[in-house]
Amino acid sequence: MNNSILSNNGNRKAPPPKNHPKKIDFKKLKNNTCNSLNEVECFLNNLHRFTNYIKLYKILK
Repeated sequence: MNNSILSNNGNRKAPPPKNHPKKIDFKKLKNNTCNSLNEVECFLNNLHRFTNYIKLYKILK
């Protein structure tokens, strides 16, 4: 048999403990979510301004 499974007296070793799920830091998660939403909002506002400039350019052209 495999020696790594058996201890010195022939008994089986206990399996290693299962990894516990990591604790969720809700304050950090909230801040990350707010930052992401803010970035999306800024991007969409800039995109809206850009499309307005394109429309204005087409009209003045």
